[in-house]
Amino acid sequence: MNLANLLLRAARSFGERPAVFAGRRPLHSYRELAQRAAALSNSLVDSCGLLPGERVALILHNHPAYLELLFAIWHGGLVAVPINAKLHPRELAYILQHSGSKLCFVSEDLADGVVEANAQLPAPARVITVNGEEYARLIHGRSRPIIDRRPEDVAWLFYTSGTTGRPKGAMLTHRNLLAMTLSYFAEVDQISPQDCIVHAAPMSHGSGLYILPHVARAAAHVIPESGKFAPEELFELWQTHQGVSMFAAPTIVKRLVEHPRAASAKLSNLKTMVYGGGPMYVEDLRRALNDFGQKFVQIYGQGESPMTISVLSREHHANRNHPRYLKRLASVGVPHAVVEVRIADPDDRELPCGETGEVLVRGDSVMLGYWADPEATRATLRGGWLHTGDLGSLDEEGFLTLRDRSKDLIISGGSNIYPRELEEVLLRHPAVREASVVGRPHPEWGEEVVAFIVAASPISAEALDALCQEHVARFKRPKAYRFVEALPKNNYGKVLKTELRRLLSDESAKP
Repeated sequence: MNLANLLLRAARSFGERPAVFAGRRPLHSYRELAQRAAALSNSLVDSCGLLPGERVALILHNHPAYLELLFAIWHGGLVAVPINAKLHPRELAYILQHSGSKLCFVSEDLADGVVEANAQLPAPARVITVNGEEYARLIHGRSRPIIDRRPEDVAWLFYTSGTTGRPKGAMLTHRNLLAMTLSYFAEVDQISPQDCIVHAAPMSHGSGLYILPHVARAAAHVIPESGKFAPEELFELWQTHQGVSMFAAPTIVKRLVEHPRAASAKLSNLKTMVYGGGPMYVEDLRRALNDFGQKFVQIYGQGESPMTISVLSREHHANRNHPRYLKRLASVGVPHAVVEVRIADPDDRELPCGETGEVLVRGDSVMLGYWADPEATRATLRGGWLHTGDLGSLDEEGFLTLRDRSKDLIISGGSNIYPRELEEVLLRHPAVREASVVGRPHPEWGEEVVAFIVAASPISAEALDALCQEHVARFKRPKAYRFVEALPKNNYGKVLKTELRRLLSDESAKP
């Protein structure tokens, strides 16, 4: 089983269909895309000397090369390591080193930072810019046959931050990603070769994972010229392309609906908006449904079970006459058919309907484990179930509602932020005695980061922000600092973050 066969199949059956657009401009047909991927795969193996199972990192903003790189990597029996392009250079360097990536492809605008970070590593990766002459040589070589892989062989290392502050690499196998792909057709949406997906969300994450079902059906891939989410550009692309699907964080949905251009946008070309990656408030969703129509599907997943835990279907969104309609809109839907979901207490005993506990998942989409981290793998996959760290409940009809995050994950603009990582950075400052980071609701981003600081000596918010700027990506940095005499704690000395959130809630409630 090798995912590269999805592209080969599409090229054989729909070779003349457009596969890749840069904005409005067609770049490659499916036949051309398959030829480029096969030639690049041969170069990775012969010219670069990579062996099956070795890792290749991708650090790019959304770029047309993403597709040919992913399939070239799989074609050669290698493992793709797509990395969030917004990360700080130190974070990029950690993932490159931890994954043992031998090769790293970068877009031109990120090359200098990646090269500098990579040079500090004991075993630096070879860095190649996708716009450069070296890449052009690699992609114009001869082709090679697809290298066979077993279903349990790793295809994608999906790095997701951990509660220890260090990212963990979820090992997603060919079986995992094929299960996700088939589940898309069964649960999320149908795709035809006349359709397309517009990649406005990061291709290193959810939008990139949805490359697979769209290649399987030979649909086109549209990469915005900006390489990112830009509302005006998206509205223009909807004028050009038909049967448009998108994956979007709730933040993106909200910004599109509220944009002045939305009233005149050509919504008839927008087929499906799949949203997930953060909380969608019911009132925001109702406005989106009212303004954009019945085009929405919600998915709940994690890097450890990519895009595939539960789904709130288009039909569920449309059934406004159901007596529990609003309750359903507040849920994350019903489990995908390829997984089992149950709610468990701290001892992993299953809880009855309506009770809140940790969400556990098992099935063919659940990761093999964490790369080079057997202890975390045992803890997260104990008993054969993925322990998501999310707290939720199942109702009598099977709808899953998330209640809280036991790992204190903050999701801002669809990006995951783990407080422990920021707390460790803040505690590096000699004037900081204690630090605790929580999220507070934000009308546009879902949540924003607030840091509570117990100072040992006078320190300014500006100094702490400068410290964070040195060590973490911009989107992770606190948006506010609260200086307090002491942090609320229980009898065991654990900081009560619920109390900190309550303090923030009380602040916002004041006139």
